[in-house]
Amino acid sequence: MTAQILTQEYLKEIFEYKDGNLYYKKQTSPNSKIGKKVGSLTNRGYLSTTIKSKFYLLHRLIFMMFYGYIPEQIDHINGIRIDNNIENLRDSENRNQQNAKLRKDNKSGIKNVYWFKELNKWKVDISVNGKRKHIGVFEDIELAELVAKEARSKYHGKFARHN
Repeated sequence: MTAQILTQEYLKEIFEYKDGNLYYKKQTSPNSKIGKKVGSLTNRGYLSTTIKSKFYLLHRLIFMMFYGYIPEQIDHINGIRIDNNIENLRDSENRNQQNAKLRKDNKSGIKNVYWFKELNKWKVDISVNGKRKHIGVFEDIELAELVAKEARSKYHGKFARHN
C-alpha cells in the first residue's frame, strides 16, 4: 500500500471497529500499540490519526471500512463530531453546511431567523445548494420560526437539522 492509496482491506487489517471507535489490531508505528484506542482530538473537534505519515479524520476511515469508499463529505447525523458510530455517519452529498447547528452569533435563538432592522421584522433566509435563498419577512417570530423549519424540510429533506 502506498501512502496515497487507502483501501478498505488495509484498514480492516490494521484497525478493529467497536462502538464508534477504532483500536489497533497491528502495530504500524511506535505509538500504535495493539489494542490501543486510535485517535486524538483536532482543534475543530474531530478525532484524527496518521497512517504512514498522512493525516486522516477517523470518521472518514470508519466510513471507508464499512462502505469501501470515502465520499467528499461525511455528515455526523446527530451533529456530534466525535460520535463516529457507523449509524451516525452518512454520505452528505455536499450538503453538510445545510444541516449546520445554530450559529453562535445568531441573536434570535432560532436557526435561519434574523432581525431585519430596515423593516423592523424577522427575516428567514436559508442556504440551498450553497446559495442564500430569501424565504420571507415576518412580524411574528413564532411564524418566522415555523416558516424556517418548513423551508429547511422542503429544501434539505433528510439532511434538515432544526436545532
